Amino acid sequence: MTTQMQYARQGIITEAMKFVAKQEHVTEEFIRRGLAQGTIAICCNINHKNLQPCGVGAGLRVKVNANIGTSDSFPELAPELGKLHAAIAAGADSVMDLSTGDNITASRRAIIANSKIMVGTVPIYQATVETIKKRGAVVEMTKDDLFDVIRMQAQDGADFMTLHCGINRNVIKTLIDEGRIMDIVSRGGSFITGWMLHNDAENPLYEYFDEILDICEEYDVTISLGDGLRPGCLADATDRAQIQELLNLGELTQRAWQRGVQVMVEGPGHVPYNQIAANIQLQKRICHNAPFYVLGPLVTDVAPGYDHITGAIGGTLAAVSGADFLCYVTPAEHLGLPDLQDVREGVIASKIAAHAADLARGNVDAWTWDNAMAKARKELNWEKQLSLAMDPIKAREYRNKKNKSTEEACSMCGEYCAVKIVRKYLDEHKKEVIK
Repeated sequence: MTTQMQYARQGIITEAMKFVAKQEHVTEEFIRRGLAQGTIAICCNINHKNLQPCGVGAGLRVKVNANIGTSDSFPELAPELGKLHAAIAAGADSVMDLSTGDNITASRRAIIANSKIMVGTVPIYQATVETIKKRGAVVEMTKDDLFDVIRMQAQDGADFMTLHCGINRNVIKTLIDEGRIMDIVSRGGSFITGWMLHNDAENPLYEYFDEILDICEEYDVTISLGDGLRPGCLADATDRAQIQELLNLGELTQRAWQRGVQVMVEGPGHVPYNQIAANIQLQKRICHNAPFYVLGPLVTDVAPGYDHITGAIGGTLAAVSGADFLCYVTPAEHLGLPDLQDVREGVIASKIAAHAADLARGNVDAWTWDNAMAKARKELNWEKQLSLAMDPIKAREYRNKKNKSTEEACSMCGEYCAVKIVRKYLDEHKKEVIK
């Protein structure tokens, strides 16, 4: 199989490249060149048949991901398919299936079959669940257990996979020497670290990285290099352990590109606002401008119930500083499995952050959208305003609840509406000037 990166390096413009160029309003050559260099990724597994290709990376609109998936407490598939459709309706560009419930394979296959947007997975979740069922503990997992799951998920059509390849023995030593408040908060990172410490062995994802490349090249799976040591609280941000893992991710990025395998790199996490820009710039430099995918970042640790807001605050600055892909944070973060409304609110919050960054980055489509809203507001054209809203459903609910249908202005100002007053007298003044 030839990957999108390999086609691009051969000078071939694929149908996926053409689709992305049209969606982003850039030239096909711009997309081809970015793919060839690795600064753009099009995550499109050859077996994801109903996918609408999407580009992630430099010069493109900032993308948003929504995490869904079953858990041992909520193992039913139907609610997760509902969340999939809610995420798509709210404007998500991808979903990640993080299922750890009873039938992970069935869940993944159903999500991929029903998704027109990119689908990501974390193979070690399934490998861990199945190992515990068979042998009682994650530390009993074999290298084949893990790699068989990677291959199966690639065959099923996963467009990108989070793989915690950057944790090696040196990184764990640095973590121990450094000392942290929260240690490791990444589930995948904790599984790998526990396995390595118990077995006194190297991380198989790092040691056998070339075998991962074989699988990903065959199905054109984009590797999302996971940040297993992402900070789980502000005090742990930008420490030696995080940076040591990042150095490994830079090395692995180059190795993947040498094979023509597409790469994204994942980043923090909980980060103080004043450290976000430096984190993004450091990652971009060390990982050679590969697309950067961040969780949040969350800018405070004390807002459970509102972490979609703390994530959006950090996500805006991260994207302005160069991040390309925001993983949403929902109001349920740190508290429990998100429900349908949590998913919707999480996507919208991250979409606002991404759009604010697109404006700051000079994206023409973003400015066209905002300017259209401004004109509709000046004209007090409520139907136009509601249709242009980031969340038209919520905007319409507020409009109908707070106002009489016959009122031109909103109930906040009524007859004292600044737009109405200025429009009346300014228009009259303009007529006098014209005379």
